[in-house]
Amino acid sequence: MRNDKENLIVDLTFSYALEIIAFSEKLRSLHKYEMASQIFRSGTSVGANIREAQNAESKRDFIHKFKIAAKEADELEYWLLLCDQSEFYPKPEGKLLTELKSIIRITSKIISTSKLNKSSNYQIN
Repeated sequence: MRNDKENLIVDLTFSYALEIIAFSEKLRSLHKYEMASQIFRSGTSVGANIREAQNAESKRDFIHKFKIAAKEADELEYWLLLCDQSEFYPKPEGKLLTELKSIIRITSKIISTSKLNKSSNYQIN
């Protein structure tokens, strides 16, 4: 069941997705379409999966959706690092990489905490 109270990771990944969209558009303006698409897809997928987890049907489903978000975040980090280290692409703007590392840490912590609480009567809100 969905709970619409404030949620740090949902809010964080939503605002991060907006930053990813802006960076993707910058890449598109430089005719770097393939990289822009990869970054756009993985970067917006992180928040989409985390938001979807808020409607999980079970604890197992919740963890699964967060694991998908974690995989997407790892993929996004790869694409951003390629841009950062390639002479042919603009470096990721602002705090894109450092914010992503924070999202990865928070996501990992949520997954591990959820696994620990899996056998208890822990309720997802």
